[in-house]
Amino acid sequence: MFRSALQQAFQLLLSGNADLGEIILLSLFVSSSALLLAAVMGIPVGAWLGLRRFWGQRWITAFIYTGMGFPPVVVGLVVYLLLSRQGILGDLSWLFTPQAMILAQTILALPLVAGVTMTAVQGVDADLRPQLRSLGATEWQIVATTLREARSGVIVGLVAGFGAAISEVGAVMLVGGNIEGRTRVLTTAIVLETRQGNFDFALALGIVLLLLSFLTNALAVTLQNK
Repeated sequence: MFRSALQQAFQLLLSGNADLGEIILLSLFVSSSALLLAAVMGIPVGAWLGLRRFWGQRWITAFIYTGMGFPPVVVGLVVYLLLSRQGILGDLSWLFTPQAMILAQTILALPLVAGVTMTAVQGVDADLRPQLRSLGATEWQIVATTLREARSGVIVGLVAGFGAAISEVGAVMLVGGNIEGRTRVLTTAIVLETRQGNFDFALALGIVLLLLSFLTNALAVTLQNK
């Protein structure tokens, strides 16, 4: 049974199935958008926390680390309540749309990007910043140089954020509804097709998901080496 389903899965991949392509493109759009938002917010926050020392920093750090392991289904529930008609963001009418899925995935990816960036920045030689100041560097130049030195860790944070986003199923199913042609992504489609007994289609989606994860990590390794 498994061998037959696997053969049919590869045939679907090679045939350029339209439904399969639509699901892949939507998954990439949603997860890439979420990663971009998480990076725009998470990298500056992580760098700031890594470079500063202030009262309450431990509590903020603990909050970020808690967010790194936050149950995705709880994130989905919170976003669902916020976007529902009685919710604070109900007027946006985002529930069961790709925007809601992007919001949920951004919340999941943000602590990973910020937390790993913070740790990477803290690992940079502490003598670097005084040396840069003595050379007349501005605060922005110091931050940029520190991030450049910590780039390997930042890349790891981005990869972790993308992995958390694209592999998520519970949150996106709650806020997206798994609607065919509108909000069906790789993970939710795998669950649906498996329940319906379409193991060949589910395996094809699983192969794509694994391939995307491999390519993402391969790109990260390449960038780190450079």
